[in-house]
Amino acid sequence: MARYIGPKSRISRRFGEAIFGPDKVLSKKNYAPGQHGNNRRKKTSEYGLMLAEKQKAKYTYGVLERQFRNLFEKAATKSGVTGEILLQFLESRLDNVVFRLGLAPTRAAARQLVSHKHITVDGKVVNIPSYAVQPGQVVAVREKSKSLEVIDAALAGFNHSKYPWIEWDESVKGGKFLHMPERADIPENIKEQMIVELYSK
Repeated sequence: MARYIGPKSRISRRFGEAIFGPDKVLSKKNYAPGQHGNNRRKKTSEYGLMLAEKQKAKYTYGVLERQFRNLFEKAATKSGVTGEILLQFLESRLDNVVFRLGLAPTRAAARQLVSHKHITVDGKVVNIPSYAVQPGQVVAVREKSKSLEVIDAALAGFNHSKYPWIEWDESVKGGKFLHMPERADIPENIKEQMIVELYSK
């Protein structure tokens, strides 16, 4: 159940992106954190760039190092483009699928919904955020939890056609995970090839 619980705006400022969702601090201070954050002109090494890309991916999906490395090693054994497969594994995590369905405003909120047993997979309650959703499975809100205000607020105005690998079903307040997403359909600004090169060193 480990997760990053430190200051999120600081991480977003480090990468110059709203990694954890809309960030008021980042919009006001779009430069690195720290006393000299606005004056840094130091050139980052190639290794530093690759490391930063890995860190950005980990923070984006809420995964810590050991879990991330395990996913990479699993992706490396599959036939295909390792970096793309890694992103597909991250996208198929239950907390991420809940987020993509619009049931929560952020991945952290989605993780909490899963942990608190508000989410089902094929009708059975699953409270493991890292659970790997398989193509064909239906992720939905538990019957007793369908009246939660936080879910209704997240769904208000949400565009369910954004992600072609998920099919929304209003009747179950959830959707079917149709297939692993293509790289072009994953909106995250992550250079996955740099992560592959980092782990290959």
